[in-house]
Formats: sequence, C-alpha cells, structure tokens
Amino acid sequence: MSFFKKLKERMFRSSSKLDEGLEALVDDRSETGDAGDQPELPPAPASPAPASPAPASPAPATPPVAAPETAPETSAAPDKPGLLGRLIGRDTSPRRVLDDEMLESLEDLLIQADMGVETAARVAANLAEGRFGRKLSVAEIKDALAQEIARIMEPVARPLPIYPARPQVVLVVGVNGAGKTTTIGKLASQFRAAGKSVMIAAGDTFRAAAVEQLQVWGARAGVPVMTAPEGSDPASLAHDALSRARAEGVDLLMIDTAGRLQNRADLMEELAKILRVLRKLDPDAPHNTLLILDATTGQNALSQVEIFRKLADVSGLVMTKLDGTARGGVLVALADRFGLPIHAIGVGEQIDDLQAFDPEEFAAALVGTEPQA
Repeated sequence: MSFFKKLKERMFRSSSKLDEGLEALVDDRSETGDAGDQPELPPAPASPAPASPAPASPAPATPPVAAPETAPETSAAPDKPGLLGRLIGRDTSPRRVLDDEMLESLEDLLIQADMGVETAARVAANLAEGRFGRKLSVAEIKDALAQEIARIMEPVARPLPIYPARPQVVLVVGVNGAGKTTTIGKLASQFRAAGKSVMIAAGDTFRAAAVEQLQVWGARAGVPVMTAPEGSDPASLAHDALSRARAEGVDLLMIDTAGRLQNRADLMEELAKILRVLRKLDPDAPHNTLLILDATTGQNALSQVEIFRKLADVSGLVMTKLDGTARGGVLVALADRFGLPIHAIGVGEQIDDLQAFDPEEFAAALVGTEPQA
C-alpha cells in the first residue's frame, strides 16, 4: 500500500467529517444544477415515467467504463442526478451560492478540523477570492480547499537537510508520548539504508523502555546505540556520544532526549544544559533540532512549538500519529503560523509509516480527494 493510501485511510475520520459537514453546508438551501445560469428545458412530451434507478453500489476509485443503462428515449432531464454526474460535479449536483453566511459556516467547519481560528479564517477568505457569489458544489469546494491547503504547506515541505559537517548532530525533543524514540529509530534506519553512517545516543536516561526501544531499532538497522546507566546525566552522555562520533567519523549523530512537558522549568533547564555541553565541543551543534509533535494533541501543538522554539532553537518538525483519531488540520495551522520546515509525517509503527511530507498528498487526504496529477 502506498503511503498516500495509508495516510488517506487512516485520516478517514477527518476527511469523512469534513465531507459530511460540506454536504450539509451545501444542502442547506442549495440549488440543484445551474438554474439561472442556463435556460430551462421545454416540457417533455407526455410519456410513461422511467423507472427509478436501483440504489447504486459503492463507487470504485475510478468510475468503471461501461455502457449506460438502456432508458426510454425522451428529451426530459432525469428526475435525479446520476452517480457519475455527482462525482464529477455536473449540472445536476447540488450547489449553493458562496456568500457571507456560507463562508462563516465554512470557517466553523475548518475550526472543527483543528485549523484554529486565524488559519481557518485565512483559508476561507482565500477560497472566496474569485468564487464569491458563485454557486459551488461539494466537489468544487473540496478541490478549492485542497489547493489552498497545499499552497500554505508547500513552502514548509522540506526534507531534513544534510550538511557536510561530520558528525551532523540531530537533537530530538518533544513532550512525553509524542513518539520521539520511534521516530529516531525510523530515521536512523532510513538514513543507514541510504548509505549514511549513523549513531544514536539514548539520552532519555530516566526511562529504561526508551533505551531498550532504541537498542532494538539499532540492532535492526546496524546502528550503534550509546547508553548510560539509568538516572545518569543526559548532558554527559551527549558529550561522550559527540566525542565518539567525531573519533569514528560518523555522518549522523541522533540524540534522544527525555520527554518533557513545556511547563516544567527544571526539565527545560536540563535540555538547555545539553545544548551548552554540545556547543562546547562544536559551536554549530546541534545542526538540526527536531521537535516531534503528536497530532492527537490538537491546538496544544502550537504552544509546544512556541516554548521549544525559544529554548532549543527548533529547526524543523515531525508530526506523528496522523491516524483516524487525529483531525490533522493542526498541521496547517502550524505551517501558517510558524513557517517551520515539516520534514516528515507518521501514520503508524512500521518503518515505512514515516515518510517525507508531501503537501498535495496531505491536503488531499485531509479533505478526502485525490492529489492533483
């Protein structure tokens, strides 16, 4: 299964809720077809009414190429829009004029999708440009939304940069349970498969499970994992790991850190100490500081970025757990507000469930469409 299909499948609750909301929005005082834009057809000659079509089965991803059902010849339009007509937004689809009331309802729908008030208002306003006063179908609104979301996300969709510095130090930070350890393991394995020599420092010295998890990933990928006794000073481990990585000519040193809440001053000071120790050995270290965010935390992710960016000079983001429990729109809010690079997104536990961020695929999965060709 391709990553986009996984993303779309696991964000189905997000896209289906948005789809249901848009359907309800358009159906509320909607107008069928392009009435007012096209002349009315003359009344058809009296003839027996055609039988109503049987209920349609679920449509495949691509409409099948088949001959249309035989129907009595008549100049009258069908009583109900056909399935194909609804799918491609033909004249028979329900439409509603994009006016101030509809825009306000659309904003509310985007806020429910976790985009936040400011971003939702901006997306709705941009969508209205050139479309205000026009009758739009659900398919047209979804396509316009996907284009606008992709436009916001495009500037931040950047892979983790690789520098000539050896070792390139990547510090990984985030709150408890965000998925730091798993993300480090996946990234290390992927970089190793790409021909880079990688070392991991298990800096979460207070949680034995995190160390064990990294050791499993290290063994799987053929990557050494430096550890320290439980309860040891993580800054001391970071110092020793950088010294060893230098001596061995390692390309990439990834340093895990303990999960910490952004409102715990003592834990934040511990992170600041790690940074000071690294910079004594290399003034440019860390070369990357990745903040791992859990999509299920919603708008709280914004405050996490605020705090960690001030303390640790965050250089990029990785969003995990974009599954059926997350509404996904918070990633749009993050891009719109901070403009920090989004290097990767994750949708599961397997190594290929963490992939480089693609703005068009993400936008399509969020609104429930297909990415633009």
